[in-house]
Amino acid sequence: MKISSPSFEHEKMIPKKFTCQGEDINPRLDIADIPKDAKSLVLIIDDPDAPRKTFVHWVVFNITPQKTIKERSIPGMQGMNDFQKQSYGGPCPPLGVHRYFFKVYALDMLLPLKEGATKEQVEEAMKGHILEETNLIGLYQKE
Repeated sequence: MKISSPSFEHEKMIPKKFTCQGEDINPRLDIADIPKDAKSLVLIIDDPDAPRKTFVHWVVFNITPQKTIKERSIPGMQGMNDFQKQSYGGPCPPLGVHRYFFKVYALDMLLPLKEGATKEQVEEAMKGHILEETNLIGLYQKE
């Protein structure tokens, strides 16, 4: 399985449009080679370079397996991010260049969770059900 975006390349800068300094919308993501027996996908976007802890920007689960997650979309059930919202929250680093990990997991089941589940709850529910995983890293620094 492989994830890419027409908006930015792996380990390159994320355009301002997708950040707190722009429209703050999710970029399009393309997912190739999804396992045939996948029942759902999970998308987690987080920033391990945040000052206190890994900062969660978006949690989406029970996504119907699909090759494209469209820009400005809600592809599945949304979990709670560290902005305390059930939505996408774009890169907004306080200082310096941060790395943003766009992680996609193919699962053999739908997760028995409700909207607003935390990243930790989603990760716990996924244990033993991950068929494949992949990630894309984008960078951002405030102007």
